[in-house]
Amino acid sequence: MTHAMLKGSNVPVEAAAVRAVVCWSPSPEVSVVDASALLLAADGRVRSDDDFVFYNQPRHPSGTVWSLGKRRLGSSMRDTIQADLARVDTEVERVLLVASAESLPFEGVRDLRLLLLDAAAGENAEPYASFEIRPETGAETALICGELYRRGGEWKFRALGEGYSNGLIGLATDFGITVDESAAPDPAPTPEPAPVPAPAPAPVPAYGYPQPPTAPPAPYGYPQQPAPDPYGHPQYEPDGGLPLMGPQFLR
Repeated sequence: MTHAMLKGSNVPVEAAAVRAVVCWSPSPEVSVVDASALLLAADGRVRSDDDFVFYNQPRHPSGTVWSLGKRRLGSSMRDTIQADLARVDTEVERVLLVASAESLPFEGVRDLRLLLLDAAAGENAEPYASFEIRPETGAETALICGELYRRGGEWKFRALGEGYSNGLIGLATDFGITVDESAAPDPAPTPEPAPVPAPAPAPVPAYGYPQPPTAPPAPYGYPQQPAPDPYGHPQYEPDGGLPLMGPQFLR
């Protein structure tokens, strides 16, 4: 017989191992819900970060609590946590069963509920307990759906439906999980552009005066006409003779 749970109610758990199944109907607003579990000691906190079973750490080191992953059943999606209660360390007083929705509010999650099944009874067994979860505000991004807890040497299940608006990280840190919030590395500096070499300065004329152009070498060794002198100075004759005498040379 399935126990229909109300918020705050509890029932004894007689199974040695149970499956806690978070169920929901996907929608355009929320397509993925993640189930996770926290193993708490008597002080209500985890003993170490190993006591957090979630999508990045799907199995407790003790092998007593682990994730079975997601699967579709008809129009419903399911994410399952299994707990071997008979072997859970005696230091663990409670196992919180948690649902989170990728930092999206649960007001967009339809048909949210938690099913508790006897792990030995098979996939199609009738749930031992069923809890229809209704968030109090709808702004919650993480929910404690229920808890498995010890009482007088026996295990019990309590329906909770308590929400957190700061997501799975806020919920986990509230129970002692250390979250690495180190800042992202600084972006790489932009390399300086390579300097553009300055153009070579134009050659300065000797003594500050412009120089006459240099005649190109004569092809095949034949003499060429000299380049005209820009200052009117006398030039050598093509036959290699002396320059013409000017008036300054007259006796």
